[in-house]
Amino acid sequence: METIDPAPDPPSRSLTVRFQRAENAAIAAAAAALFVHLGFAWWWLIALFLAFDLSFLGYLAGPRLGAWAYNLAHSYVGPGLLGLAAVAGDLRWAAFVALLWAFHIGVDRTLGYGLKREDGFEHTHLGRIGRQRG
Repeated sequence: METIDPAPDPPSRSLTVRFQRAENAAIAAAAAALFVHLGFAWWWLIALFLAFDLSFLGYLAGPRLGAWAYNLAHSYVGPGLLGLAAVAGDLRWAAFVALLWAFHIGVDRTLGYGLKREDGFEHTHLGRIGRQRG
C-alpha cells in the first residue's frame, strides 16, 4: 500500500522560513545597536526606513525589472560591501548608510517581505505576501 505524504506547510509557515525570519530579526537588532553605538541618532532608522523601498518603482517597467531593482536594494551584498568600505576607509557616512540599509532589510525579511520572484511582487523567497498568501 502506498502512503501519501501530507501537504507541506505553506512557505510562510515552514521551519526554514521561521529560522530565516529569526536570523533577520537578529541582524536588524545588531545593525540598530551598532548604529546607536557609533553615535548616530536612533531616529534616523525610522526617518529613512522607507527610502530603500523606492526600488519598487522598477515595477512600473514590469515585474521582471521590478524584481531585479527590488532585489538589488534588498540584498545584504550592498550593505555588506559598503560596511567593508566604511571599516577600511574609516568612512562614517558609509557606516551610516550600510547599517541603515542592513536594518531595513532585516526588518523587511522579519516581516516576511523576501526577495522577489520575477512573476510578481507578491511572490517572495519567504512565501507569498498580501491577500493571496497561503
